[in-house]
Amino acid sequence: MKVVCVIGVGLIGGSFSKDIQAHYPEVKRIGIDTNDHYLAEALKLGVIDEIGHLEDVARADLVFIAIPVDATLKILPQVLDLVADHTVVIDAGSTKASLCEAVQNHPKRRHYLSAHPIAGTEFSGPSAAIAGLFKGKTQIICEVEQTAFKLQEKALEVFHALGMRIRYMNAAAHDVHIAYVSHLSHISAFMLGKTVMEKEENERDIFDMAGSGFESTVRLAKSSPAMWAPIFKDNKTAVVAALSEYIDNLQRFKSLVEANDFEGVYAQMDQTNRIKDILNGLTHQNK
Repeated sequence: MKVVCVIGVGLIGGSFSKDIQAHYPEVKRIGIDTNDHYLAEALKLGVIDEIGHLEDVARADLVFIAIPVDATLKILPQVLDLVADHTVVIDAGSTKASLCEAVQNHPKRRHYLSAHPIAGTEFSGPSAAIAGLFKGKTQIICEVEQTAFKLQEKALEVFHALGMRIRYMNAAAHDVHIAYVSHLSHISAFMLGKTVMEKEENERDIFDMAGSGFESTVRLAKSSPAMWAPIFKDNKTAVVAALSEYIDNLQRFKSLVEANDFEGVYAQMDQTNRIKDILNGLTHQNK
């Protein structure tokens, strides 16, 4: 590879660019973004080598798109219009079905690899970029059979260099699963934070009395609404289904408390405690 274009130089795009530099130091990294401040910051921090424009994807070997899903839906067909025969285009969107559908009849569909790295933090912008962010993390790839084999190989070489584990999945199934394990947790964090701020009007009380449990639970509420609102919109059906089941569980828990059925409360929590074994297994896998 000689040139990589990163569209969106925030946390995910910036981290990818940092890892490209670490593993492919000879590659020129061109940053493309609608936010001029982000571009200037990314260049100053060495997250990118050069500020570019959309037309620059025509000289790229790999294009990595890491912008909100609504913006990706608009720009992905334009990128495919411009890319060369040897270019692979990868996105990092949290929803996949609508993107795959949007370009299914594009004449250069085989240049696109639909991907979702399960990695990130609650922070945003080029200064949030982390070298090694993707190491040990899962890269979900959807509709791989729609991507040209040689371009699959190019993308997989990069993913393996970054230390990622690969999982293949149907795009629609991905969106349903991710609604439960990612989108629902972000909604929970936002709404817990909202509830506490509405009831605890004195910010000092929140600061003084909030323990580590509260802080870790609402951590995701620091995430960018500009990124997450389009995700919830794009994955509306799966998100509503997940919310309905979550609300049902909250209502059942509330009913147990109201009925003084604390044996039932204990049983609910005890059953759920098994999640620690699942997550402990995930932690060991990522090491």
